Amino acid sequence: MAAQGPIQHVVVIFKENHCFDNYFGTFSGANGVTMVHSPNPPTKDPDHRHKAWLNRAQGAVRQQFIESDIPAYFAYARQFTLCDNYFTDVAGPSTPNHLMLLTADSPVIDNPSGNPVYDLPSLPASLDAAGLTWGNYGGYAFGLIKALARRPQLSSVQFAKDAAAGKLPSVSWVYAPHALSEHAPDPQDRGANPPVGNVTSGMQWTVDQVNAIVQGGLWPQTAIFITWDDWGGWYDHVDPPEVEKWSDGTQFRYGSRVGCLVLSPYAKSGYISKVLHSHVSLMKFCETTFGLPSINSRDHAADGMSDCFDFSQKPLLPPSAQSAQPGRGSPPPPSPGKKPAPKPRPNPGRRPKPKRKGTA
Repeated sequence: MAAQGPIQHVVVIFKENHCFDNYFGTFSGANGVTMVHSPNPPTKDPDHRHKAWLNRAQGAVRQQFIESDIPAYFAYARQFTLCDNYFTDVAGPSTPNHLMLLTADSPVIDNPSGNPVYDLPSLPASLDAAGLTWGNYGGYAFGLIKALARRPQLSSVQFAKDAAAGKLPSVSWVYAPHALSEHAPDPQDRGANPPVGNVTSGMQWTVDQVNAIVQGGLWPQTAIFITWDDWGGWYDHVDPPEVEKWSDGTQFRYGSRVGCLVLSPYAKSGYISKVLHSHVSLMKFCETTFGLPSINSRDHAADGMSDCFDFSQKPLLPPSAQSAQPGRGSPPPPSPGKKPAPKPRPNPGRRPKPKRKGTA
């Protein structure tokens, strides 16, 4: 089944553990607040389990990063679309939200112990049924879904290679190696090389993925979503709407706001979306783009990011944000039709470690 419009490839870059105010609270025109500037990397990993989320007004860390820490993200927001009313789907840590991104469902509200497997319908399975392709570049939650558990997992570093070669599936889910995921350092990360949690380094990894898409000639038919899986224990001044409760009567859905950047030739330029979106909205965008049925009531009711796009506009040029520091990071994208010389770089990839309760 072919895509229903100009978008032939959807890329979801799923980073770790930063709420909206923690990253974009100082972005001009966005619904944000100014707080104390966070050290980079943070000194520790804030508690971001469900219990901590319920106590966030008192316990969340009230610090934030600013444009000089994540300049490319601010540049992307100015050139394309930033969503400031985009919520995580579960009021908890990583695993429930990783599952929501793929299945519009989660049987857990905190990170489970061990490696349970859940029998859940999923967007990758819907793509399979439609004869479409997808790729899991470094995501651990696929292994928690029964029908996907034995499917191959590609390494995080493979994505940039495939993108630069102009060979991407219909939908790609892309996850950074732990050190570059932007996850704050926890005790087991002490002494890690490369250091864990530097948000500028993590941002540069994201820039490299975007540049690879451009270099491979795929920009004209691609929609890129960059977002963060959960709140990370950081303070956000907007309380999310409550639409579902957990079995103990506490809030299940939605969780805290996170940023979402939308990059595409057809993304609205300089637009700040105020429409309520969530991770499930990215599922809905894929379903709409490729003519797929809804999986359940959540993705059926979700907004599919439609306000972020104008398919009648003159296509936008590729991103202009290139690197965090002049002379470092990725080179500018080549002119159309010109293939760049490959850039040698170390392989930072590793298979994502299983999420331990309270650390993801």
